[in-house]
Amino acid sequence: MNNYRINTNYAKALFILADELSQQEVVADDMRLVSQVCTDSRELNVILANPTVKESKKVAVVEALFEGKVSQTTMLFLSFVVKKNRSVNLKGIGTAYLDIYRESRGIVKTDFVTSTEVQPEVEQMVRELVERHTGKSVELDTKVNASMIGGFTMAFNNNMYDARISTKIQKLRKEYSKNIYKSKL
Repeated sequence: MNNYRINTNYAKALFILADELSQQEVVADDMRLVSQVCTDSRELNVILANPTVKESKKVAVVEALFEGKVSQTTMLFLSFVVKKNRSVNLKGIGTAYLDIYRESRGIVKTDFVTSTEVQPEVEQMVRELVERHTGKSVELDTKVNASMIGGFTMAFNNNMYDARISTKIQKLRKEYSKNIYKSKL
């Protein structure tokens, strides 16, 4: 069984539990935090992936990190996942849960990367554009990439729109590298 299936199966189980307890939104917020912490902390990932660290120590680390920051339901689920030796899957489970949650709510996640801070009017225009295209509400994640010369990239529902200046320059370079002129001499 690959990690995608493991992550999805655990996320579905958590989603069903959260639905029965009417805590879908609370657990979604918790899983955002779990995914973010797992993404940001290399040390945590090393500890969770290390087979020589005992399960009880891993549970203690997870409890120390998330106790009081997540709901009791999420805390019990995280402890369960660690006890089942799936602690390396915490980030993937969190991401899979959020995907299931968004799908159930009719939300599409949109990543919008620009070279400068995005003005609120631009954010609203992007939201409206994606909403018209997908027919779903939008969860917009904006990021600033200072190395970008100008323009933006936007990704949603396996669609990618690349309007970076560097991409346009590359296309022009490629187009002009073809010598279509033929001398008649």
